[in-house]
Amino acid sequence: MLIQVRGVVKTFHRDAETVRVLHGVDLDVAAGEWVALMGPSGSGKTTLLNLIGGLDVPDAGSIVVGGEELVGRDGGELAQWRARHVGYVFQLYNLMPVLTAFQNVELPLLLTPLSRKERKDHVETALSMVGLADRMDHFPAQLSGGQNQRVAIARAIVTDPSFLLADEPTGDLDRKSGEEILQLLDDLHRRFGKAIVMVTHDPHAAKRADRLVHLEKGVIVEDAE
Repeated sequence: MLIQVRGVVKTFHRDAETVRVLHGVDLDVAAGEWVALMGPSGSGKTTLLNLIGGLDVPDAGSIVVGGEELVGRDGGELAQWRARHVGYVFQLYNLMPVLTAFQNVELPLLLTPLSRKERKDHVETALSMVGLADRMDHFPAQLSGGQNQRVAIARAIVTDPSFLLADEPTGDLDRKSGEEILQLLDDLHRRFGKAIVMVTHDPHAAKRADRLVHLEKGVIVEDAE
């Protein structure tokens, strides 16, 4: 099993109020599996995604990824772990507007010992995989929303991560562009065996996944293929 979440609790504090977002969640994701997380706003989907990716830490419970326990690691250790294992795709792309597509995709590689030539090869391969080999010198403002999301996916896969985390990857796109992004994720999943955990509100997008997990009020209420 690639990802094992056990008894995870997460609480946030807002002024004097304490809000428990996750209530003892258990979740398994197999290597090469695509899981869609659905549920109403505030159900804990993105919180769970961030915990699996080591962007946040739970108040209680265990998160084991690839045999490695994440709980108990400090911020520096988690950052190094994320750089090796996690590819992120966000709804609003999170690209640097002053950098070209090439430079945006290269960013994660600047944390690695790769040479300049090796980084160039990796970036060109990733941009080719998402169909943007001819757009690598363009800035985000010169690209469409769908193209920007492709750049974001290239950035996510350039380090050959163990799995991808996608938070509403089609949420800011029109139907046609969204369908192209889903097809790209499908190709990465099927051709290269990438595990994907995807948060989505779109039932059409969720149908692409191998399995649907439905959260409500911080609890998994449905887990079905």
